[in-house]
Amino acid sequence: MTTETFADVNAVIAGLDGAVTIEGNSVEIIDGAMVRETLIERLVWSAVFGEPDVRTASRWLIRQIATASGAWPASIHALYMAAGRNEYANVTTPAINLRGMTFDLARTVFRAAQATRSMQVIFELARSEMGYTEQRPGEYASVVLAAAVKEGWSGPVFIQGDHYQASPKAYAQDPDKEITAIADLAAEAIAAGYGNIDIDASTLVDLDFPTLKEQQEANYRNTAELTQRIRAIEPAGFRISVGAEIGEVGKTNSTVADLDAFMEGYTEELERRRAETGEEITGISKISVQTGTSHGGVVLPDGTIEDVAVDFDTLGSLSEAAKSTYGIGGAVQHGASTLPETAFGKFAAANAVEVHLATAFQNIVFDSAAFPADLLAEIYAHLAANHGDERKADQTDAQFYYTTRKRGFGPFKRQLWSLPEATRAAITGELQPRFELIMRELRVAGHGELVERYVPRVDVEVPIPEALRGSQAHREPIRGGGTPD
Repeated sequence: MTTETFADVNAVIAGLDGAVTIEGNSVEIIDGAMVRETLIERLVWSAVFGEPDVRTASRWLIRQIATASGAWPASIHALYMAAGRNEYANVTTPAINLRGMTFDLARTVFRAAQATRSMQVIFELARSEMGYTEQRPGEYASVVLAAAVKEGWSGPVFIQGDHYQASPKAYAQDPDKEITAIADLAAEAIAAGYGNIDIDASTLVDLDFPTLKEQQEANYRNTAELTQRIRAIEPAGFRISVGAEIGEVGKTNSTVADLDAFMEGYTEELERRRAETGEEITGISKISVQTGTSHGGVVLPDGTIEDVAVDFDTLGSLSEAAKSTYGIGGAVQHGASTLPETAFGKFAAANAVEVHLATAFQNIVFDSAAFPADLLAEIYAHLAANHGDERKADQTDAQFYYTTRKRGFGPFKRQLWSLPEATRAAITGELQPRFELIMRELRVAGHGELVERYVPRVDVEVPIPEALRGSQAHREPIRGGGTPD
């Protein structure tokens, strides 16, 4: 992959010559092979590492090129609501968090999807991950869409804001400010091309209250407010998929009674808001629950991962209640990537609508024999120097580095993107079979007709950025090469 960014916006425009023309707020692809072979890599590198105006121009171009190529940002809402009506069953969407080497890993996911004839795959990033991976929504969406173009993907691209989570500490200090921060992040993500937002106010559940509904009140009330705020800004004709959560991952397992308490309060709160505003305010399409997992797994002193017993019966009961009682897609499982391969088929059998996967893919990257030993040593030295305060007194080196190495993705982003092609190919060669296995076990493989049947294509017009328009404002259409007339 090229590691050269465009120097300025005029250089970006010159780089389009013979491949793409800009027509108003869209593009026309003149030479698709040239786009895939050379231009898209230069654009994605510029979208991540270029100067501000270059990043803005490159991200807009990537989105427009992707859409023109047939890879369009999409919402999974309608598909999940079909599951809520029992129009399909026992197909579980993998939602994959890409923390680093994002272009290479997203390309690998698309290749795995093509190999297994899967279309029901989500790319996601959590609110917390944005910080330590140094990936804001605009960057993440652009990289995923560029990967789709590079791999010749045709169809919807589902990009999701994972765990847009309320911080209990920040909420206690200023509730309105914290909820507004989540709403603002959702707006940023939607503008970038995300069609799916997972609200997580389960951190605000207060078990000190005597009844389940009282315990869930801060959760359902703030989830309803955020749902309303998302609906107010979603593009015309584009229904964002909104998820909620009732049980914080890694804590007490959820129950159907917890689900009922949340949904009763959430439904009442939405009805109140509809009555006050006269707005439609479509509700959630899925509900995240806790059934025994934890994010990243539990690492033992020797660095191996402790076996986890997922309560699949509870997961199945929650998913059935979500569908039959509330008409939504079903239950969502978090923290599952480190489970043994034999477990994944059980999620589809339990009729879970979605499962979230992250840490196991990170582990394959860092633990690969192809990963440069000197770079890993440099990352670990950085973690020891800058995150030593996170080390617990009884942690071994293996435990400390396992729990903190995710923090190396941001500071070492350029080095990871710049690894030799052979190194990156060896690492992604280890990842692709895992992606394919998960797609088969979750039964999205060979079920692309579900997406084709239920997911509508809605192209959202995104105005050309001033940085791009201003450089060649007096010439329409904008074409690559040469100098302004």
